[in-house]
Amino acid sequence: MEKRDLIIENVKAVIAAPSCCAELKEVAQNYLKALNTATEKGAAKKLVEELEEDVLPIDIVLAFASSPEGAKVFGEEKSSAFAKQAKKVKADGGKYCFCPACTAGRKILEMKEVLL
Repeated sequence: MEKRDLIIENVKAVIAAPSCCAELKEVAQNYLKALNTATEKGAAKKLVEELEEDVLPIDIVLAFASSPEGAKVFGEEKSSAFAKQAKKVKADGGKYCFCPACTAGRKILEMKEVLL
């Protein structure tokens, strides 16, 4: 499979991820709509910019999941489980958030030279 096809597959995974924020979903959908058009490069640039903003380092994820704010967002039990998973990911050498949207987004960023 070519890198461009892998990117498209991962863009679709970002869109489908329950953890994908509204802004990223919209930018990713716009990129897919722009494929093979004169606006593709501009849409790709916006996609990369949004992913660079949204794919979070594991330390930020861990800090949020361990905080009172994280407990408010996720609930105490889910926040605790999320923090535990973040600690494991970090201990295993992971550098970024492990949610489905960030995982697919990171794969896209690793191939961004194809987009830009």
